[in-house]
Amino acid sequence: MKSRGYIKYLILGIISAIIAVYFTGKGSSKGEPRDFAEIKKSGVLRVVTEYNSLSYFVNKDTISGFQYELANAFAKAKGLRLEIVPEMSFDKRLEGLSNGSYDIIAYDMLVTSELKDSILLTLPIQLNKQVLVQRKAGANKTPYIKSQLDLAHKILHVVKGSPSILRIKNLSNEIGDAIYIKEVEKYGSEQLMAMVAHGDISYAVCDKSIAYASIDSFPQLDIHTDISFTQFYSWGVSKKSPVLLDTLNSWLKTFTKSKEYQRIYKKYYKA
Repeated sequence: MKSRGYIKYLILGIISAIIAVYFTGKGSSKGEPRDFAEIKKSGVLRVVTEYNSLSYFVNKDTISGFQYELANAFAKAKGLRLEIVPEMSFDKRLEGLSNGSYDIIAYDMLVTSELKDSILLTLPIQLNKQVLVQRKAGANKTPYIKSQLDLAHKILHVVKGSPSILRIKNLSNEIGDAIYIKEVEKYGSEQLMAMVAHGDISYAVCDKSIAYASIDSFPQLDIHTDISFTQFYSWGVSKKSPVLLDTLNSWLKTFTKSKEYQRIYKKYYKA
């Protein structure tokens, strides 16, 4: 039976996501991916991201989040109105990009050769790594993972379609033993952390930035076992939007060196 705290957490997440959609519009009709000229002509930039306490969230009547503020800064710089939609499914974000529902995936995506085959990735926006989410040693009967070698024959839960799947498969080869992957479609990283915290699953993998931003809500969790090395993370656009990519990259080169970017970064990321 799921704990009351877990159910409350999920309900609050669902309600907040509904509010987020209310504040940002009902989304856009499907069609072909747009390049920058068409976006500029329409006056609207359509962006998708994940709803969590780091990237994009609603606090009372205010929209906040690192990805939201960065996307909004780009939109304002180009004289565009931002239309941003929260989507928990990684696969649905990719699908929305390919069918023209969204112009940009504004979310820290691990740069992999596999992802490069399907979309265009911006210049790296920041460095990040993937970490194991587990309950603290002695908190339950679940074996505590001290090193990557201890992952043999364990089941790791990840967001469906996440690039971390490739890293886990490579890690399985590195340790010379099987690591089992369970993809979860309905929930994002914070929800997976809640499931581990309340004993619904034993282990999950998520980005370190999300884990550190959420850990205060889950004091029973341990997030100190790295799954990957530090890697580059970027935003994504359709392969049919090369001018949009160039425009984004040109803006990022300048903006990431500005005081405004440093203000936004320090607001959401712990030192």
